[in-house]
Amino acid sequence: MIGEDMIDLGGQVALVTGAGQNAGRGIARELARHNCGGVAVNDFVAERAEAVAAEIRETGVPAIAVPFDVSDLEAVRAAVARATAELGPVTVLVNNAGMAGPNQQIRPSKNFWEEDPSEWSKFLGTNLFGVFNCCHAVIPGMVAAKQGRIVTIVSDSGRTGEPRLAVYAAAKAGANGFVRSIAKEVGRYGITCNAVSLSSLMPDMPPEQLEQVMQSDHAKAQLSRYIIRRYGSSADVATLVTFLCSNAASWITGQTYPLNGGYVTD
Repeated sequence: MIGEDMIDLGGQVALVTGAGQNAGRGIARELARHNCGGVAVNDFVAERAEAVAAEIRETGVPAIAVPFDVSDLEAVRAAVARATAELGPVTVLVNNAGMAGPNQQIRPSKNFWEEDPSEWSKFLGTNLFGVFNCCHAVIPGMVAAKQGRIVTIVSDSGRTGEPRLAVYAAAKAGANGFVRSIAKEVGRYGITCNAVSLSSLMPDMPPEQLEQVMQSDHAKAQLSRYIIRRYGSSADVATLVTFLCSNAASWITGQTYPLNGGYVTD
């Protein structure tokens, strides 16, 4: 087995949402390293998507930028059609887009009953309906090909609850339940469907900046709740996701994998 790639993707074409930076970028690049036949790089910001696609093309793997908002079903369908035309049938889908929607960060603030209901849609649109949309657009092609891998990034917030992030947690919990249900629908077609549940990740940044963050009182207090006292990295996520997309994981489906440094152990 020496010299063979244990997580070979077999030339499959992948669509990775929210892949213009951080973990999504890491996932797209890692898939490309393991014999992906092409990568459609999604981000709401076109320039970010194109920058990552260009990085992948430099390695010799075909890649295109497909900027869209995952909450827009027609835009998703158009991007999948374009990816299929330019790269081939999409048989790997990584639902990575998340947070509070395009260009917004999650900031715990008000209790649920104090929130403006108009704020709910930004969490549900990206973290739940975005997953619905991408799966709805991609699964027919996977069924026709009789193969596929779907990996959805969820959150420990959805498994354990998170104060002042109730709607976000609900959206992630919903996506997790959706993953399990879809797995039971598509398994007969050679398609697997799994989730990776994350706790706190550190955005990609220069080492000196990361060291400064790690020395802060906030980081020390937060990491005291983790068994492995560091934040998750893009590489941590990309490695597990790529394995689940590979032939090595062909008998794994309907599962949720915590990737959290021991923040939650059940």
